Amino acid sequence: MNEIREKLFEKQDLKYKEFHGKICPNLDKIIGVRVPELKKIAKQIAKTDYKNYLKNAQDEYYEELLLQGLVIGYSKTTLEEKLKYLEKFIPKINSWAVCDVTCGTLKIAQKYEKEVWEFLQQYIKSKKEYEIRFALVMYLDYYLKEEYIDKILEQINNITSKDYYVQMAIAWLVSIAYIKQKEKTEKFLKNNKLDKFTQNKSISKICESYRITPEEKERVKKYKI
Repeated sequence: MNEIREKLFEKQDLKYKEFHGKICPNLDKIIGVRVPELKKIAKQIAKTDYKNYLKNAQDEYYEELLLQGLVIGYSKTTLEEKLKYLEKFIPKINSWAVCDVTCGTLKIAQKYEKEVWEFLQQYIKSKKEYEIRFALVMYLDYYLKEEYIDKILEQINNITSKDYYVQMAIAWLVSIAYIKQKEKTEKFLKNNKLDKFTQNKSISKICESYRITPEEKERVKKYKI
């Protein structure tokens, strides 16, 4: 797989490396490849021998790990095989960026909604920061609809993790849920078990949205702790 690493270094952008290092401070090794370039490489691999790539892929660098997630997302394979790849990949997620960008490519959740929902249940109940975040971001991307909103709000109400990237994912999820499922989400904001940081961050994110009216923003501010 050295040729893949060489290709990544060919696409290196040192200014982007410096920028990305600041927004992902927990990552030690970053090459500095922009996401659009990573997606191009991933799509090429997904069209060729993605099985061999995933079997032998390196993940020393941030980009190498994200590339695996993208290849899994873009690969044209069965649901069963894709979920098996994800089971091996998800425990390796070590940043919000790898988590969130990967989730955005997993369009298979739109086709196999119920099956992927069931798959996510093991991660929403996990004790590991990025496994929980993975489930939350998948909910945000694909499940903020009438038939799932009650379950989602109930589950996040029972998350006890104080990990920063879990709290931020919950806040982000609640803010988008407010846009898509306003009545139920506002009821949730009035009465829940969220800690002070997550509750207030959720409200801040709602108030940052251009899709929320000034009147609605003033109303939700009343739920700050």
